[in-house]
Amino acid sequence: MRRFLFVLSSIVSISVSAQKLSSADFTQLTKLEDTLKTYGRQMIMDKTPSQRFTADSVFVRMLVRALKTPNSFYYSFDSLETISHIYPPDSSFRIFSWQFSRDEDYFRQRGAIQMKTADGSLKLYPLVDMSDFTTAPQDSVRTGQNWIGAIYYSIVLKTFNNKKYYTLLGFDDNNMRSTKKWIEVLTFDDNGKPVFGGPFFSVVGSNAKASAPLARYCMEYKKEGRARMNYDKELDLIMYDHLISESNEPDKAYTMVPDGDYQGFKWANGKWMQVDKVFDYKLEDGQAPIPLPLKDGTGKSDEQKLIQQSEKNSRKQQQPSPPPAKAPVKKQSEKKPLIEHEESY
Repeated sequence: MRRFLFVLSSIVSISVSAQKLSSADFTQLTKLEDTLKTYGRQMIMDKTPSQRFTADSVFVRMLVRALKTPNSFYYSFDSLETISHIYPPDSSFRIFSWQFSRDEDYFRQRGAIQMKTADGSLKLYPLVDMSDFTTAPQDSVRTGQNWIGAIYYSIVLKTFNNKKYYTLLGFDDNNMRSTKKWIEVLTFDDNGKPVFGGPFFSVVGSNAKASAPLARYCMEYKKEGRARMNYDKELDLIMYDHLISESNEPDKAYTMVPDGDYQGFKWANGKWMQVDKVFDYKLEDGQAPIPLPLKDGTGKSDEQKLIQQSEKNSRKQQQPSPPPAKAPVKKQSEKKPLIEHEESY
């Protein structure tokens, strides 16, 4: 079924492209895509940093050239496997994002937002990764020119007071010891320019009271930790692994690994409110563990139960837990050739 839906979406995408693009422009974009695919692989796979940086530079220039083609917004660039390009549910824009590395300890992201325009002209906002130049990336509102870099793999559209809020889920290889995943709210100002961040994340503190809202949320964990973060449509939650330190050093992010519990964020009144513990497992005699139901009799998510459970878990005293078994170290190839599939996040 998944393969069928992918093929169907590809056919629909090509059909829409053909309606908007002239035959000549479509042919030209197809040729440019083939060249972009080559440079896209080179900026990931080439052996030396200088070769990768050169390929990245050429890729950026060629991508901009391709996007200047009238109605390029309707061309899908599906074969560009080394970059992410995703659309929000309302298809009002798309985000290209990718990363390059100097070595296994230095990763930086690049990106651009292409807006959908009525006349098919190009309206493009470059995203410049400035994460090197901040020590507090979670407390600031930013533009595309001082962006906190990430490879985006999901967009969640929410509204509040007739305004749209696009929540981005992103991945950052960070360095050789830890990986980061970001939750970032994107809005557009009165001039249509992108704004990243704002007081959107209400996080429960250690004293069971909400701390000051964060501009964006970061989950940093051990490189081999395989922590997950994604949006669950049924629960209408952004769910992510709860992390603990395998060496009882929670201040060292590279020691953090999943412990089997899940936390989350629930959209309410224009903010993402943290749910400290999504599932509460109860075990009866002779039964396997099952999650406490979070839906009412009609199948709707019971928001009050989520809130009550979050408050209950926040009040519990934290009991020291033995460190989990060390996750097996995944043998990594010299370079990652492809963007990982969304489900891996």
